[in-house]
Amino acid sequence: MEEEGRSRGEEPLLLAELKPGRPHQFDWKSSCETWSVAFSPDGSWFAWSQGHCIVKLIPWPLEEQFIPKGFEAKSRSSKNETKGRGSPKEKTLDCGQIVWGLAFSPWPSPPSKKLWTRHHPQVPDVSCLILATGLNDGQIKIWEVQTGLLLLNLSGHQDVVRDLSFTPSGSLILVSASRDKTLRIWDLNKHGKQIQVLSGHLQWVYCCSISPDCSMLCSAAGEKSVFLWSMRSYTLIRKLEGHQSSVVSCDFSPDSALLVTASYDTNVIMWDPYTGERLRSLHHTQLNPPMDDSDVHISSLRSVCFSPEGLYLATVADDRLLRIWALELKTPIAFAPMTNGLCCTFFPHGGVIATGTRDGHVQFWTAPRVLSSLKHLCRKALRSFLTTYQVLALPIPKKMKEFLTYRTF
Repeated sequence: MEEEGRSRGEEPLLLAELKPGRPHQFDWKSSCETWSVAFSPDGSWFAWSQGHCIVKLIPWPLEEQFIPKGFEAKSRSSKNETKGRGSPKEKTLDCGQIVWGLAFSPWPSPPSKKLWTRHHPQVPDVSCLILATGLNDGQIKIWEVQTGLLLLNLSGHQDVVRDLSFTPSGSLILVSASRDKTLRIWDLNKHGKQIQVLSGHLQWVYCCSISPDCSMLCSAAGEKSVFLWSMRSYTLIRKLEGHQSSVVSCDFSPDSALLVTASYDTNVIMWDPYTGERLRSLHHTQLNPPMDDSDVHISSLRSVCFSPEGLYLATVADDRLLRIWALELKTPIAFAPMTNGLCCTFFPHGGVIATGTRDGHVQFWTAPRVLSSLKHLCRKALRSFLTTYQVLALPIPKKMKEFLTYRTF
């Protein structure tokens, strides 16, 4: 594809690495892993679960001392400018429990006046950015990013809240995934009211992802299948079966037309979420196989995510590699060495991938920067509101239908 041609073979460069300071007398239960990293949707903030119950909120772009010359200008966007007086300051959120999941609300989100004034009368009724944190004790804490104020505590889960996801529409509906084997739906416009509990998983729920069109929810547990739920009726649509081991990560493409799932079986599977069809498998082969059989699961997947334009995937595996894949190729286009990787996410305006590690570190890598072709932009626009079945019903040539439904691999 012309979009990927110039980026093929360019290895990700490490732009910056952030490390936590030496912990003081922390409770023995505390741990140092960075289980989650997240960019705010507008690209103005970065959240880092740095271990020991602490979340760092860092204004983006990073301060100049962290960024090599020539890069900062590329990463800065007019959309990144934070409203308000003065420059935003880094914030430290002490959550009191190990932090497993992080999620920013869409920006700007129009909060309910009652939500804010009930808990913090001094906070003005303005649009603000929210960060949700999922904790070790099953609690979810809701923070206002600009001030670092704690707004709400959501109680209901009986075990670790492993992942969180806001609806991209800005409705302030939050989905949480927990080791108690359930997903819960919360409405932050109604004081954090729990509006639904989704049951059916038999193992810990590791991951939840809401489609950008807000129609579907995918959940992955320590099972070989993933569940697809309707975000309108909160009922199970189907189970997707194809992995040979636990599925631990999932993500929708920006147009909602594709779903990727990553498993301990060393494979990423790309699905059509509307039909349940398995479109492609991406196998993670070790570059340097070990001399012994000490670890048969050394290529187990930890995380998968789509790039913001929908042309690339990033994966983190236990074989100490970050891989970047072009959507229509079966082998990675680039590798980067990283140790003890746990999670990855793309910067919402492209060009950067953030990864978190077991050591509590965060690394920022260069990602492919490309101009999408006109045909891909048209496909992305059409698939944002047309299901696979609606595309197949259109009076257009077969080859065009295959392209629009990603059947040209």
